[in-house]
Parts: sequence; structure tokens; C-alpha cells
Amino acid sequence: MNKTKRKIFETSMKLFAEKGYDATSIEEITATVGVAKGTLYYHFSSKEEIFNFLIEEGVKLLKNSITIKTSKLDNSIDKIKAITLIQIKILVKYENFISMILSQIWGNDERSKICKKYVFEYMEIIEGIVNQGIDRGEIIEGDAKVIASGIFGFISSSFIYKMRIGQKIEIQKLFNEIDKIFIRELAKK
Repeated sequence: MNKTKRKIFETSMKLFAEKGYDATSIEEITATVGVAKGTLYYHFSSKEEIFNFLIEEGVKLLKNSITIKTSKLDNSIDKIKAITLIQIKILVKYENFISMILSQIWGNDERSKICKKYVFEYMEIIEGIVNQGIDRGEIIEGDAKVIASGIFGFISSSFIYKMRIGQKIEIQKLFNEIDKIFIRELAKK
């Protein structure tokens, strides 16, 4: 991605997260980036295309990180721990992306459907690991969809925790709490 496209990407993500998609105009994006509308339209045909690109690239980053890390692990609980840690790190590093996707997932408009599609694809990766863990006797018996949704939801709620405490999240401390309260309870004893 060239410098201009990256700047449009990052600026749009920040504005969409802070103001919402509908309240952010192409004019505001171009003014903040410092480019003409023609330059923006050279890289993206519309605001909708920018949004779709942001979601696709963000979820791709998350999925690739998870796939690379979990492929090196054998135990399903270790894989869930890796997913949890990666998702917390991404939440901290790419707060605007997480804010944007979580704010847009509700509803039935096209943006909501796109967000749901990508989030559900990501959750299917977690669900596959949970099913594998149940089959191997590493994870307690249960509905894999519920467990995967719980893992995603528990980690996503860390965003609310961050807003509540009003300061930077201590990644390892938060991970240790989630591990203690939730992940260890999934392990078959």
C-alpha cells in the first residue's frame, strides 16, 4: 500500500471510529489527509469502498495473526490463549478498527452485514479450535458456537473495560484475568 493510500486508510478508520460512518464525509477525509478528492477517488471509488477495505484488511490481519500463531501449537487451550492474547494486542494497537467494527455490527444495513460476515468468519476459526478441543478431550463438552461467541465477546468487552478505566490497558494483566476467569474453566479437568 503506498503512502497516500495508507494515510487515507488510517485517517478514514480514525474518523469512522470517532464520528461514525454516516457523520464522516469524503470532504472531511480529504481535508484531514491533505489530498484532493481526485486523489482519494484514484485509490477508492467511494466512501463505502474505503469502509469495506478497512474491514477486510483489519479482519485479514486478525485472522492471519491467529492462523500463524495457532498453527505452531498442539493443545486447543493453548490456541485459545494465543487467540486471546492476539485479540487483546490488536484491540490495544488498532483501537479505531475495533471500535469501528463493533459499532457497525448491529443492524441490517449493508455495512452491518459486511461487519457480521467478517466477524462470523473470524469466530468460525475459534469455533473450529473449540470443536477440535472438545473432540480431543481438552475442552469441556458444550456448544462450540456458544463457546466461540463467548471467547470473542469476552475479549471484545475488554474495549469497554478500557473505556471504563480511562487509561491504557496492561495487556498481560488483562490476559491473566481472562485466563483465570474464563479460559482455565474451558479446560477439561
